[in-house]
Order: sequence, then C-alpha cells, then structure tokens
Amino acid sequence: MKKSVLFLMCAVLLAACGGVKKTQQALNSGNYTVAINRALKNLRENKAKKGNQDYVVLLEEAFAKNAEKEIGRIKFLENDGNPANLMAIYEGYSNLKNLQERIRPLLPLPIYDEDRNARFKFVDYDNAILNTKDELSAYLYDNATNLLSNARNKMEYRRAYDDLKYLEDINPGYGDTAQKMDEAYQKGLDFVKVELKNKTQQIIPERLESELLDFNTYGINNFWMQFHANPMDNVNYDFSMELDFNQINISPEQVNERQIIKEKVIKDGFEYVLDENGNVAKDSLGNDIKVDKLKTVTCNFYEFTQLKTAQIGANVSFKDLRSGQVINSYPLSSEFIFQHIYANFDGDRRALDNNLVALLDLAAVSFPTNEQMVYDAGEDLKARLKAIVNRHEFN
Repeated sequence: MKKSVLFLMCAVLLAACGGVKKTQQALNSGNYTVAINRALKNLRENKAKKGNQDYVVLLEEAFAKNAEKEIGRIKFLENDGNPANLMAIYEGYSNLKNLQERIRPLLPLPIYDEDRNARFKFVDYDNAILNTKDELSAYLYDNATNLLSNARNKMEYRRAYDDLKYLEDINPGYGDTAQKMDEAYQKGLDFVKVELKNKTQQIIPERLESELLDFNTYGINNFWMQFHANPMDNVNYDFSMELDFNQINISPEQVNERQIIKEKVIKDGFEYVLDENGNVAKDSLGNDIKVDKLKTVTCNFYEFTQLKTAQIGANVSFKDLRSGQVINSYPLSSEFIFQHIYANFDGDRRALDNNLVALLDLAAVSFPTNEQMVYDAGEDLKARLKAIVNRHEFN
C-alpha cells in the first residue's frame, strides 16, 4: 500500500515537473503564447498551490516578452504605412488586450520566495483598437467595393465576401455591408446542375430518386457550391453532376427447403426400482426408489428460406460546363438481400434444439415488391454518393 502511494506521488511530481519544463522550453524558444497558455491553465486550477509557483514566474516573464515583441511588430507595421497591414495591427492590439483580460481575474499572483506579487504592466489599448478599427473598416469596405465593381472571376468575388464578412464581424452594421456581402456571395457561387438518368429496364422508385436528389440532407460543407436538381433557366451553370443508373438486377423470388432429421433421448416419466422379491425397493429413509424412464424421440424438421436480391450499378460523373471537360467519374454499386426463414415439423418436436423450435413460430411472409427492393438497395447507394460529393473537388 505504501509503495503504491509513493509511486503515485512520484508520478504526480514528474508530471508537474514535465509541465513546467515544457513551459520553460516554449519561453526559451520565443513561443510566448504557448508558454502563457500553459501557465494560465495551471494557475486557473489552483493559483495558491505552492507547486505552481514556477508557473507564476514563467507567466510574468512570458507576458513581458510577448508584449515587447508584439508592440515592436505593430509599430513596424504602422511605420510601413501600408493599409494592407491594418488587419494585422488591429488583431495585434486586440490580442494584447485579450491577454490582459485573461490574466486580470487571477491577480494578485504572489511569488512567495521573493515576498512580492508578480508584476504585469497593463496598458490601455482601447483607443488604439478603436482608431485602427475605423481605418480598417474603411479600407475593407473600399477594397471590397472595388473588387465587386471590377471582379474578373468568382474568386475575386469571394475575396470581396471575405473582406466584408470580416468587416461585419468587427464592426456590425457598417454602411451597407450586409447587402454587399449578399451580392458578393451570389456572384461568387458555383452552380451545379444535377441530372439522374435511368439506362436500365427497371423503374427507379420516386421516393429513392427524390432522396438521391435532395442535397439538403447531404451535409455538403462547400460554402460556395449550390446543387440544383431542378435547373433554372436564369442560372448559368458552372458544373454538371450526372448520376447514371446502368444496371438494376432483381433476382426471382426463391423458397429453398432443407430437411433435418433430429433424434434425442429424453425423459419420459419414471419407473419404480424392484428388489429381488419383486417389491418396490426403498431407500434408507423408507421412500420408494424411482428412476427416470428414457425414450428416444425423432422429428423431421423442414426449414424454408425465402430469398430475393437486388443489385444496383451506377456511375456519377462531374463535368466543367465552361470547358466541356469531364472532371471525374466514380462507379457506384449497392446490393440488398431479403431473407426470411421459417419452419415446420413432422414428428416429436421435443427432439428439436431451442434454436430450431424458435423458427416454428414463424410463417411465410410476402416478398418485397421489385420497387421496394430497389429502394432498399438505394439506401446504401445514397451514403456512397454523399461521401463522393463531399470529398469531390470541383475547382
């Protein structure tokens, strides 16, 4: 027991030392943000813990060096005078302020060995943030407006959208940003025309076709892509996606029979044991002695298996309508097997094992229609098609 406690204490101590060592390494490497995050995580858990003293000292040093580094970088960007630097300047000031706000709730942080509290030189960055935000907002708005007016392709409309989205995040309601965002989004979209073709002699259930073409259920994570199963006349489509059913095979309805002969020795009542005089023998307590009467029983077990299968073969291809080139093509296949087992018997059912007896309670069922078989096979096809659409790169 003592050894277990000692081992646990050593493990905790090693883990703590390892955390301090990694924090020190981050500080020495100039990864001040990593060092600060590690120190803050440990101090938030218990800032008064004596074992966390190293983190207080490391946080004090990392904070000072990070502030010096960031202010130097911001001043350099400001002196450069390039408005393209405004975003980096704004985020630099904002990060400095946010870091102070993360440390403030933990204060004071005592350093016991030096009989003092850790020193953090907090600066009011509000005016710098507000002034930079005003300049950045005007720059982003003008830049996006210019892109919207002179865009040569959809990628430039998307760049305009990104600028406007950032502007709306930092300065909600600025001018007509929301309207321009919508304009940039609509002009930056790629439209995909979707078509389903049936090249087989079988009918594709309407429900399956509807679900295959319902792209709202696909969870597509491409923000700049819209799929239209019902193409619109006023849309210039960039791509097409064609789903061709080239094979639908449905087997005949089959009922296969199997006969099993089962034999078992069972108890079938009892009989008295007779003594040498022909009388019923008694045990030491005077009770009649009885033994099981055994009987061999036989049963003919008839197992019936209803079977029907459906296989679907298809192909999905993507085409760039601007160049007329097929981008990619993927084969698709799926299968559904309907199987139902039931049974009956002739003879003594006591000869049957429990797993066979259970089948006697089942009866024949109606076979699924061909349409239902195709629909059920299509369930797996939907999942495969969804995976292809989500991973396919159009551009």
